[in-house]
This record gives sequence, structure tokens and C-alpha cells, in this order.
Amino acid sequence: MSISIDIKLKRASKIYHEGEIVAGVILLKTNSDVKHDGIFLSMDGSVNLQLSSKNFGIFEAFYNSVKPIQLVQYTLDAAPSGKIPSGKTEIPFELPLKPRGTKSLYETYHGVFVNIQYLIRCDIKRNFLAKDVSKTLEFIVEDKVPSKMEREPSKVETFKIMPELLQNARDRTNVPRFCISGKLNTLYCKISEPLTGEVVIEHCEAVIKSIELQLVRVETCGCAEGYSRDATEIQNIQIGEGNPCTNLPIPIYMIFPRLFTCPTLSTSNFKVGKIAYFYFACINQLYFCICLYKLYFVTEFEVNLIIVFEDDYLVTENFPIILSRY
Repeated sequence: MSISIDIKLKRASKIYHEGEIVAGVILLKTNSDVKHDGIFLSMDGSVNLQLSSKNFGIFEAFYNSVKPIQLVQYTLDAAPSGKIPSGKTEIPFELPLKPRGTKSLYETYHGVFVNIQYLIRCDIKRNFLAKDVSKTLEFIVEDKVPSKMEREPSKVETFKIMPELLQNARDRTNVPRFCISGKLNTLYCKISEPLTGEVVIEHCEAVIKSIELQLVRVETCGCAEGYSRDATEIQNIQIGEGNPCTNLPIPIYMIFPRLFTCPTLSTSNFKVGKIAYFYFACINQLYFCICLYKLYFVTEFEVNLIIVFEDDYLVTENFPIILSRY
């Protein structure tokens, strides 16, 4: 006696906004009548923080004890105890997408140290002789774009890379003579639109092997006692291969991956970065007291333009960017 369970949402995109109703159906399929002790549906949204092992001192006390921060938690009884008839059965449902208490909803984001996820879970409870059946589905939460909003004109960011302008070069005598210029059409990027611009090799004594564009996330987790700040690569695309012609504009075109990027928020405490504050308790065993700490996380994004020469010597130009939903 087997039960096949699936969750289907009415929206094929699975994208929802705060305050909307997440509607869909539970699809059950079985080859015979099956008894159950109730069908339950739950919606959970949480922020999972993994503090980096690079931290020392007070962070080590709660490194493994930071629990997920619940943003959404809602449960309903989809069906009372009874029997699931043979064949296919559909159970419709509606769940309100509202935050708990005074919390705010953040966009879905899959990072290394910061993970924001929203899940719908269906559980079929059965007696102690049979195994419970469960199914989990992730849906995406995005900020709602205002119907009318005037956006400031984009400011073009121009750049020029030369040996004299390199900051971290140890021995400039071994650096080949070159001049690379270009532009990014904006550093304030709409997350649903690509990052665009161009690179021009004005002159170069060495042979260029590759020109690459790297998207990096910088995640910060911490409190007043200390923090960890780690940069990890999201994607790396090659925009030029081999020795390119001089004075020929090479287009820059990078699409931001949906789940691995999220809008950057500005707050009164931090001008750039996605930031949230949470309070948690840490028990000090030495003095038998409970201390209250303020935990925060910040997610920023950067773009690196990488020029790789034939001898594998590379030059990097860094551009901090701000991502926005609108």
C-alpha cells in the first residue's frame, strides 16, 4: 500500500509577495484505500545563519547554537482522520503569507552563511505500524514593485586599469605594460535586469589569455562582540578568450542568478547591505548568568573584472554593486 504525494501551486513561477495568499492543491495518488490520522499542511519561513569557524572568543560559545529565526509559521488541518480513496485525490488549500509579530519578510536567498528559505510541508499521519508520509515544496518570496515609481537615471561607472594604478602589485617591474579601459552602465543594478558595459584593450605588451567577469557575495554575520565576513564566488563567466584585438569594445553582459542573489537594503545603521537584527541569549557558565546579544547579518555583492595573461599572471578590478528589485 503506497501513497504518492505532491504539492502544486496555482502560480507556475512560485513567486509570491508579502500579504498574498499562497494557493494550490495537494495531489494524492494510491492504488487502494488508505487509512490516515489526519493530513496537515504547514508554511515555514526562516533565516538560517551559519557563523564562520574563523571567529574566536565569544563567538565560539554559541557557534553551534544559533537557531533559525522564524519569519513565517502557519499550520492548518487539510483533512481530518479518515480514508484516502483509491485513485487520485486533490485537496485545495490557501495559506496567508504574513510575517510573525513585528518581523519583516526578506527575499528568498541561498547563500553560504546566510540562507533565507520559505517552505510548504504536507504531512500524512498514520498509525504506529505505518510510516508517515511527507512532502516539502519551496516557493519564492520577492519584494513587491510599486506600481508607480520614478527611478533615478543610471550613472555610468568608467574605469581604467594600468600598472601604475595597481594597488596590490608586489613587483611592478615584472608587470607587463598595458592599458585597459571600459565602463559599467550602472553600479545600482535592477536584479531582474543584466549588468551591462564594455571593456576595451587599448594596448598590451603581453598576450592576454582570458577576460572574465566574477560575481561575488560578501556575507557578514556577527554582533558587537565580533563578526565574520566571508566572500564567496557566485558565478564566473568568460567574456573574452584569446588575445583580443586592441581598441575593440568587448561587451559585458551578466544575468544575476535568482536564488543566489537578493536585493541590497539601506538602513539607518548600514548604508549598504542587507541587514537584520535578532536578539538571542547566551548562558555564561562561569558567572551563571544569561547575556543578551544583538546578532546581525549583512549580504553585499561585488563584481570583479579579471584579466588573465598568458603566463597566468592576472589583474583584477573590483566594483561594489547595489542590487535592487526596482
